[in-house]
Amino acid sequence: IISIGSQLAERVPRPGVTLYAMSKAALLGLTRGLARDLGPRGITVNLVHPGSTDTDMNPATGARADAQRAASAMGRYSTAEEVAAAVAYFASPAAGNVTGTSLLVDGGTSA
Repeated sequence: IISIGSQLAERVPRPGVTLYAMSKAALLGLTRGLARDLGPRGITVNLVHPGSTDTDMNPATGARADAQRAASAMGRYSTAEEVAAAVAYFASPAAGNVTGTSLLVDGGTSA
C-alpha cells in the first residue's frame, strides 16, 4: 500500500493550511499502524510526501511559486516524474523490507 501525503504533514509554513496539514499528518499515523497490522501478511505500507510539484493544481509560475522555490534547498519544484519514482521504489522488490515509513520528495524544503 502506497499513499500520497504532503510535505505539510511535516511542517505548516503558513496560515490557512492547518486542516489540510492535519489530514496529511493523519496519513502518517495510518501508514505506521497499518504497517504493524499488515506486516505479518507480508504487506508493506508506505507514504510519499511530495513538496511543491509542478502540476495543473500547483503550477511552477507566479509569485507563490517563486516563494515556494525560494523555500526549497534545491531552489526548484519537484516534477511528477520524481514523485512517481518514489512510488516506484516503494512498489519495487528493492523496498521489500521497507514498511511504515515516509519519503519526502520536497527538494529540501522540510530540511
